[in-house]
Amino acid sequence: MDDKARKLKAWGIAALIAAGLSGPAQAAQCGNNSSGFPAWIDQFKTEAARAGISKRTLDRAFKNVRYATKTISLDRNQKSFKLSFDQFMRKRGAATIIAKGKRIKKQKARLFAAIEKKYGVPAGPLIAIWGMESGFGAFTGNQHTMSAVATLAYDCRRSAFFTEQLYAQLQLIQKGWMSPDFKGAAHGEIGQTQFLPANVVRFGVNGDNSAGINLGSSADALASTANFLRGHGWRRGAGYQPGEPNFRAIQGWNAAGVYQKAIAKIGAEIDGG
Repeated sequence: MDDKARKLKAWGIAALIAAGLSGPAQAAQCGNNSSGFPAWIDQFKTEAARAGISKRTLDRAFKNVRYATKTISLDRNQKSFKLSFDQFMRKRGAATIIAKGKRIKKQKARLFAAIEKKYGVPAGPLIAIWGMESGFGAFTGNQHTMSAVATLAYDCRRSAFFTEQLYAQLQLIQKGWMSPDFKGAAHGEIGQTQFLPANVVRFGVNGDNSAGINLGSSADALASTANFLRGHGWRRGAGYQPGEPNFRAIQGWNAAGVYQKAIAKIGAEIDGG
């Protein structure tokens, strides 16, 4: 075992991710079609074992992994982010999210008050994210998450980024927080506010005093989202519209400008109502 592998094993994958380091699996050869995927998996498993992922975890995690053709297709054709702001708001059903969001804010007033007290984030942007990401938990995805994340880690387009996500997902499986056959969104997003695996490791928190972290629970998902925004610089009491201090934290949630503005707009309508 070389020095790098020894350090990674000693730190554990959580520390690896928290430190913002890229995993050793970057040595595995990426590809742009399914032909090299089986060989990549073999290479990756070797590197992951050197980094401290157990053989049992790797065998369980990769048992049913397949090249995720649908994930690659969606990754190549994210057309909604090319819409104008008004078009995007209509496509995402902003008016419906706002109307339902106002009702939910009242129904879950105690939960949102507790979250704001702890993390400094008001209900509006959390509800906006919740509504846009999963329709308030109505649909959290039906894709095999390990296949989706492994395919994107193999794919050359964003291999380094999704290799980090894959290591995080393996950590969640190894800790027993996630099934190897868990199903989520096409890019590996998890739960009611659609966290990527590395963000579950970094920012996942319990929001309802139950055991563990379950992002299928609205309380855990919303508290974790607030913790994410705080971790990206959210300042208690500051504004979150474009040009205001907390808009930068919203930018950390999604790289698409139209999505960022939608969160801010929908959140303001909910908080104002």
